Amino acid sequence: MDKNARDSLVIKTSVTGIVANIVLSALKVVAGLLSHSMAILTDALNNMTDAASSIVTIIGTKLASKPADKKHPFGHGRIEYLSSLIIGTLVVFAGLSPLKEAVKAIIKPSVLPDYSAVTLAVVSSAVLVKILVGRLFVLNGKKTNSDALVNSGKDALFDSFISAATLVGALVFLFAGISVEPYLAAAISLFIIRAGFEMISETVSKLLGESGDLEKAIAIKKTIMEFEGVEGAYDLVLNNYGPDAFSGSVHIAVPDTYSAWEIDDLIRAIQIKVYKEHKVILNAVGVYSINTKNPEISEAEDKVLAIAEKNEFVRQIHGFHMNIEKKTLRFDAVISFDAKDRTAVYKDMLEQVEKAFPGYTVQIAMDTDYFES
Repeated sequence: MDKNARDSLVIKTSVTGIVANIVLSALKVVAGLLSHSMAILTDALNNMTDAASSIVTIIGTKLASKPADKKHPFGHGRIEYLSSLIIGTLVVFAGLSPLKEAVKAIIKPSVLPDYSAVTLAVVSSAVLVKILVGRLFVLNGKKTNSDALVNSGKDALFDSFISAATLVGALVFLFAGISVEPYLAAAISLFIIRAGFEMISETVSKLLGESGDLEKAIAIKKTIMEFEGVEGAYDLVLNNYGPDAFSGSVHIAVPDTYSAWEIDDLIRAIQIKVYKEHKVILNAVGVYSINTKNPEISEAEDKVLAIAEKNEFVRQIHGFHMNIEKKTLRFDAVISFDAKDRTAVYKDMLEQVEKAFPGYTVQIAMDTDYFES
């Protein structure tokens, strides 16, 4: 889906949500006032918050579509994450005020609710509408890779359960004469607050920088490995600058017989194909040379591999380079995050390799698998 089509679908879906939530909120306010139902009024406030969330989503999508400029050379895509953060904050605050009123009503009960057929019809309709709106938002959110839409959709589906609980509370009062209004209002408020904090937590995690999409990383490496002469793809890094806006870097291993011209041609071909197939801009493609000429170097690499395999936390070594004349040995060691102390694993690896190659200057780069599962 191209960017214009994506933005258009996000906005259309958000407008649908705004209209639905405003209508539901208005109906619930009337029903809540007529029936003196705190739970229905709290649910109405929740619908208004959802409408505000959709407005924020539209604004965020518009701002995120601005082209890159001198101050923001990577574009403005991350604004969509900020809009998700604002939505989560709105949801939290939407739950705090009614929670306070519900607690007061529990401590000091006031007017009992007075439900009617109209009230029950409004709440019942709200359940169905919220389910339909929620499914639409989640479906289109996944299509467009929009966290804001998906979050709003999950919130809407959750709201359908809240409306259903309100309906159950009304039926309990009508048939058993027991008012659970303030308790329902308090429970609804707590669920709203929790949902808001979960949205904030998920968005903050993405802004901090998560490990990334493992399937995407595997697919990109597979594409790179399809090129003749590429014998390994390592150190893939993907930087996320908004939904479907990735740039990154990778190292490839090629035989030491390749000329600079052949390597240059290969790198350019890789960059073009990765962008066409995965919409990822590889800003840099580093090169590791694979020894094909000296058996002594091959034996040394096998020796280092054997040392690495004995440590469960050393996931991989690559970029092996040995200069017999200068007596230098260098390689990268990928150390798992599962290790209690990654630095200790690194030091142990270094000591063992230095012991196996006396007289050599050993340099090991402690590497990270950014897509470690």
